Amino acid sequence: MAKLSMSDAVNSLGDYVRAQRQQAQMSLRQLAELADVSNPYLSQIERGLRKPSADVLQQIAKALRISAESLYVRAGILDTEDIGPRMVEDAIALDPRLTERQRSALLDIYRSFVGVADTTSDELTEKLTHAKEDV
Repeated sequence: MAKLSMSDAVNSLGDYVRAQRQQAQMSLRQLAELADVSNPYLSQIERGLRKPSADVLQQIAKALRISAESLYVRAGILDTEDIGPRMVEDAIALDPRLTERQRSALLDIYRSFVGVADTTSDELTEKLTHAKEDV
C-alpha cells in the first residue's frame, strides 16, 4: 500500500488518535498529561492541524497503550507493509470485551499463525531512519 498524502495522513492520524483516546475513555487533558504534550498541541493533532514528530507519536502511543508503529503509518512515516501485523495486535489489546488472559492467548495464536515476532526498538529505529531519509 502506498503512503498517504501528507494532508490525508495528518487528518487520518488525528481521527485515529481521537478514536483511540475515546475508546480508552480518556479526556484530551488526561492524554496530554500522560503523553507529556500540551493540551492545545494534542488538540491540534486530533483536528489534523499539526503533524507531530516520531518522538511525540511514540509518547502518545505509550500513553494510549498502542503500538507506535500504528501511529507512524497513520502519520505517513511508515508503509502498512512494514507493520501490518502490529495493527491486529493493537486491535486485540484495545478490545474492552477481552480479559487479559484472552488477549494474551489471542496474541499468541495470531503470532503463531502469521509468524510475527515482536519488533525490537532497534528494528523500529532502523525503519524510521530509512523512512525519514525517503521524505
